[in-house]
Amino acid sequence: MNKARILILGLALGSAALAGVLAKGVIGKKSVKEVVEVNKVPMVQVLVASKDLALGERLGDAAINWRDWPQDNVGELMITKDSNPDALEKMKMARARLPIFSGEPIVDRKLVMPNEGGFMSAILPQGMRAISVAISERSAVSGFILPNDRVDVILTRKLDGPDGSGKVVRSETVLTNVRVLAINQTFRQEAGEDKVTVTEGKTAVLELDPQQSEVITKVEAAGELSLALRSIAEGGDSGVQDTRPVLSDAFKGSKKSADGDRVIVRYGVETVITSR
Repeated sequence: MNKARILILGLALGSAALAGVLAKGVIGKKSVKEVVEVNKVPMVQVLVASKDLALGERLGDAAINWRDWPQDNVGELMITKDSNPDALEKMKMARARLPIFSGEPIVDRKLVMPNEGGFMSAILPQGMRAISVAISERSAVSGFILPNDRVDVILTRKLDGPDGSGKVVRSETVLTNVRVLAINQTFRQEAGEDKVTVTEGKTAVLELDPQQSEVITKVEAAGELSLALRSIAEGGDSGVQDTRPVLSDAFKGSKKSADGDRVIVRYGVETVITSR
């Protein structure tokens, strides 16, 4: 065996021995666990809704609970367990003034308490009235209209034909952009009690101003009212909640004809007063 082969064999044996030593050190070495210290965020318990609450729905025991909330993110209007430990008991008889979503913090401005008077009067904006009108499943979009939706009110009635030989059916829009407070349900509060019951009915409760309330009461006796659901996108950036219902021109005031005669329009019925 020449010297070159002996040298190569020696190098190979040395490399194998070194690899064995290194492998033994790695395998025998104990693993070191890295410990990471986590800084905990201070938390407080806040009263939140445990399910979605519709307008007028009573909170009850199952609708609210306490949930941990970052202390730095607690707003002034939130109800905390430290400041109001009896809130679960106090709030269970309250009703939602506005829709509340699951996980949303409960605040007083979105609630109506039993000692604050009737529910409907508590949710009405200043200057507005709640008035009910008769509806049917067909005239209310087959149940797709819900509280807080916006609708147009359409009157359909039978009128004498122009030649007096028969009747003609006429439909016209009485009001546009009307907010629905309740649909197909009746709120009833027993005398001397805080309990409010909700029963199914065939009525829609609309939010109108005093003049519009008078008009809708009179036109309801003249024919059948139907509700046309409006798209929520029509409210624009301001939102549909910031606008008020509008009475159609045919149901307000008076006007003049092309001949100069005065035309009195009362609830959709035109009366011509001529000076000739």
